[in-house]
Amino acid sequence: MSDAAQPTAAEVRAAAEAVKTALDRHLAAVERRSGEDDPAVYEAFNQLAAAAETYDELLYDRYDEVTPFEIPGAEDTPPYTGPEEPAALSVLIRRDYAVVEPQRLRAHAQRIEAADDESAEASGTVHGALGLLFGEFEPDEIASRHKEFGLEEGDSTLWVTASDDPAEPGEWLEAPFEQVDPQRVVCRFDVSAVFDDEEDLEDEDDLEDELDPSLDEDEDLDPLDADR
Repeated sequence: MSDAAQPTAAEVRAAAEAVKTALDRHLAAVERRSGEDDPAVYEAFNQLAAAAETYDELLYDRYDEVTPFEIPGAEDTPPYTGPEEPAALSVLIRRDYAVVEPQRLRAHAQRIEAADDESAEASGTVHGALGLLFGEFEPDEIASRHKEFGLEEGDSTLWVTASDDPAEPGEWLEAPFEQVDPQRVVCRFDVSAVFDDEEDLEDEDDLEDELDPSLDEDEDLDPLDADR
């Protein structure tokens, strides 16, 4: 961050005061909570986390210092407040792909058209070929054969949510993910290259720890004896 964009000392002080206020509100909500999953406590928790994160960022930008707070990430799931004995469930899935080999994709689409005795029109474009591909194969099969179809996997997530009653037919088809309540998520599974990068960094750190610390990189090595 440039010097001109740095926060002022007053802004950092105001952020610190906001953390103090959020702490008081969180404690008061905890003292008044009506049960284990009181929504007021959850809201106060989020407000405290947001205030602490803002203060941490401003403190670092202004003074190059950090706090000992561990800010919950976006991947953290809020406390479950759904039914104890769900009568229905929904499985929400999103998989991202990159089209890395359009020619391979269109070639598969052309084979689908040929097998169905259709004219080669849709397969002439990438979006048309994708429509043919996903119309012919189940999403799980595409996920297992994505390289064969000229696709590259991106992030993916699967959420299982609980509900009291099954949805009415056609009720959510226009906006399938709009009404998701994070507090009714029973379980969640995320796949991302971000996690792979974190593992790679950990592996590098482990490798450095395994190296013999007694070896000095700048230490001169004795020349080999040519007569041996």
